[in-house]
Amino acid sequence: MKPQDIVAGKSSLWIFGYGSLVWKPDFKYKRSKMGYIKGYKRRFWHGDSFHRGDDEMPGRVVTLIEEDDACTWGVAFEVTGSQVEESLKYLNVREAVRGGYLTRVVEFFPRGTNQSPVQALVYIATPDNPIYLGPASTEEIAAQIAVCKGKSGHNIEYLLRLAEFMRVSCPDVDDPHLFSIEAAVLTTMRPILLAG
Repeated sequence: MKPQDIVAGKSSLWIFGYGSLVWKPDFKYKRSKMGYIKGYKRRFWHGDSFHRGDDEMPGRVVTLIEEDDACTWGVAFEVTGSQVEESLKYLNVREAVRGGYLTRVVEFFPRGTNQSPVQALVYIATPDNPIYLGPASTEEIAAQIAVCKGKSGHNIEYLLRLAEFMRVSCPDVDDPHLFSIEAAVLTTMRPILLAG
């Protein structure tokens, strides 16, 4: 489904971010809300040969994997008026062209009481993508993240910012996949940091 088809005739749109969008949306929006989507788990299974890696050493970034009982926390951004077209144009390059992500519509549940769910656009990388890396052990993912760097910075920064977001913004939510990779990367980096 193309984003243009989703927004046809609409004056506003919600966009759900669960990776770098949570700390660096880089587009104008009316408001944002913390919350979650159901039926997906966040995994460092997607390759990145632009922002957090290169063709020789692709970095690892998150995508969503379908799982009935799972939920993924993040931020939804509401864009309105001209922001709709501007944000979709920007995100098409950032997420689809450079990242190979596809778009889907999901139900977003804002945090808090008396909050109604809203339909939101989300970007997801699938196994059909040529730079999709798939599952690996925590240690393998951590080793790859520790050494990769792309045009937007070090892959480790991406990991640490996402973990920090979860700790600060969603302190009651456990994300074992994210936090185990963070711990493994920090364990790997400790001798280097202590030697310097």
